[in-house]
Amino acid sequence: MTAIINGKRILGNPNEIREVKNAYEAYELMLSLNPYSVKDLLRAHKIMMAGLIPKNGKFRSGSVGVFDGNVVIHLAPPAVFVPEEIHNLFEWYRASNLHPLIRSAIFHYEFEFIHPFADGNGRMGRMWYSLLLGKWNELFYWLPIEDLIRKRQREYYDALGRSDQEADSRSFVELMLKIILDTLEETSVVGHMGEPGDESADPYVERLLAALGSKELSAAEIMEQLGLTHRPTFRKNYLNPALKQGRIEMTIPDKPRSRNQKYRKK
Repeated sequence: MTAIINGKRILGNPNEIREVKNAYEAYELMLSLNPYSVKDLLRAHKIMMAGLIPKNGKFRSGSVGVFDGNVVIHLAPPAVFVPEEIHNLFEWYRASNLHPLIRSAIFHYEFEFIHPFADGNGRMGRMWYSLLLGKWNELFYWLPIEDLIRKRQREYYDALGRSDQEADSRSFVELMLKIILDTLEETSVVGHMGEPGDESADPYVERLLAALGSKELSAAEIMEQLGLTHRPTFRKNYLNPALKQGRIEMTIPDKPRSRNQKYRKK
């Protein structure tokens, strides 16, 4: 079976294609999610697991475990405790004074320990980890956390297992910090962050400008260049800031809502 995602043809079995499409939709929604909202967590899981499990968007009702191949490395708490434990975890994160890098890694570990869903816990845990970090510093929206962990999956599972055995998240937190540090050292993304309050370093605006180039494009054409489909997110994070900062201008400024409206660099 084939499908088209973001203008590219992909080949795979129906479940694999569904997983890719769901993940694409869930991550596109990320910027509008509240990282402290359990309701938003369930909403994201509903999208991430649509068509893959019967109870997407709901906490599990049975027992589950974490497997590495055929080996059980963690048996999750009974389902009856899941809603309260997730609520307490969110409240802990909101109230904690720990540095966000450490706090988010602890959250990630505790989320996987609770294993709140029948399936999709790893995907949701990594997505929420990216969301928490991104809300603290937008740099982390640009780091592919999923890929970084996948490349070091053996270490990832080993750290989860050690932390379980030690009843201490230290091993897992140290690994996540090391993965982030190694990634930052291998890329030049830090050099493009700019100083706090430096609007010219806004990564969303910079992406929009790169997509626009020297052309005059409509909002729909810019979104296509960026691989976006959610118009409210595009306007909130890309188009409106670029206009406000004076980095782009309308081709028909006296008719902002014109159907022929296009945008160009100033």
